[in-house]
Amino acid sequence: MAAKKRLRRDDIMVVDLRVVKQAVVGTAVGNAMEWFDFGIYSYLATIIGKVFFPQFTGSAQLLYSLATFAIAFLVRPIGGMFFGTLGDRIGRKKVLTFTLLLMALATLSIGLIPGYASIGVAAPILLLLGRLVQGFSTGGEYAGAMTFIAESSPDKQRGRLASGLEVGTLVGYIFGSGIVTLLTFWLGNAAMLQWGWRIPFLIAAPLGLIGLYLRTHLEETPAFEKMEKVRDERKHVGIKEILLYHRRPLLVGLILVFFYNVVDYIVLSYMPSHLTAVLGYGATKGLLMILIVMFIMIPIVIAMGCIGDRISGKRLVQLGLIGVIVLSIPSFWLIDSGTNIGVFLGLMVLAVFLASFQGTMPALLPSLFFTNVRYGGLAITYNISTSLFGGTAPLVVAWLMNLTANRMVPAYYLIFACVIGLVVLTIFVKDTSGRPLRGSPPAVASEAEIAEALKENEGSIWWREERKEIEERIKEDGTDVVNMS
Repeated sequence: MAAKKRLRRDDIMVVDLRVVKQAVVGTAVGNAMEWFDFGIYSYLATIIGKVFFPQFTGSAQLLYSLATFAIAFLVRPIGGMFFGTLGDRIGRKKVLTFTLLLMALATLSIGLIPGYASIGVAAPILLLLGRLVQGFSTGGEYAGAMTFIAESSPDKQRGRLASGLEVGTLVGYIFGSGIVTLLTFWLGNAAMLQWGWRIPFLIAAPLGLIGLYLRTHLEETPAFEKMEKVRDERKHVGIKEILLYHRRPLLVGLILVFFYNVVDYIVLSYMPSHLTAVLGYGATKGLLMILIVMFIMIPIVIAMGCIGDRISGKRLVQLGLIGVIVLSIPSFWLIDSGTNIGVFLGLMVLAVFLASFQGTMPALLPSLFFTNVRYGGLAITYNISTSLFGGTAPLVVAWLMNLTANRMVPAYYLIFACVIGLVVLTIFVKDTSGRPLRGSPPAVASEAEIAEALKENEGSIWWREERKEIEERIKEDGTDVVNMS
């Protein structure tokens, strides 16, 4: 077991805020590309069905198109395991650069695939391969981005800086869906079906080049570099060791990502369909309403990140969960009114609580894991939970509504997810706002903050208690697979 060790001045990491802000932009670009792809495919699903599955008609055609889209969720956990453990081995920057490049190439390739009319059954097969590559690369993207920003930020500004990742999410989705809407308006349905649908996918090429330039100019995270100085090749941790010795943070992370994704996917992905199919709201009006809400959310997400740094991210998430539990049903009453103002107010209430999660979770989730397993552990838990509960949330809600004929089902599902999340968060998650990440020394924004950091973190859990249980388990097992430094 590690001996008690006094925190020294040299242990404190001083990070350059200018470099950190560059890292936020560089990582947010990848997140934006992921949701850009999500937005364009969602909005083009009907056209893609006609281009690649013309042998089917009506709802069957759309079903095959959406199934091809959903297939990417199945390979995300595989990509997360591969890229996550690789990122813990060779570094966050190298892996994030590769995942972005792979994502951009996969999206670009979909825009270049000939339709079914030209090459027959090979067309949907190539589309499926493109989606599989997208899902595989995405599995290593968001977890790596969260890890990179959390490890690069000063402890007291982690929430504000990490919230930039979710700004990328909103910007990417708005840009993707906005491009499709404008092209449809300018070109018309016939031209979009013939060739216009390819344009949004081809835009991935310049976006990928911009992101690649930004990421190749990033510096590796200070936490990873400091860890590399004190470990040798024998200490790298694989999937087996993560599953054996880090079960608790994996399970806790699974539940946190569960409620986070359920709220996210229901509010941003399911609601356009709910407005159109269930409430009879105009399709264009419903999509425009969601886009306006998402645009308003951008400054709110940043504000939530700042508030989380001040009052604690855990406390802010708890307040958000309580808000969803209490106000989901009233929000859907407003949405069910069918009036423009009622729909907008109902959506905004839910959006504000979602923003409280988006502004804090990218900083909270990486704090569950130690430095040497952070990328791998986070990638595993995030992608498994997203595949099981995030991508399926709209489908589950639609199925339950069809079964019960109750318009309040989305509200009930939100409440169910948030009650579970609140219990797990309150009991099993420690507040790490303003404190060092597990396995990492304190990080500050200037030399002037070193003295304060020494005083605040003297004898901290970072240095001793947090690693006891795992070290004892390893000692009993006779192995040495987890380096806590």
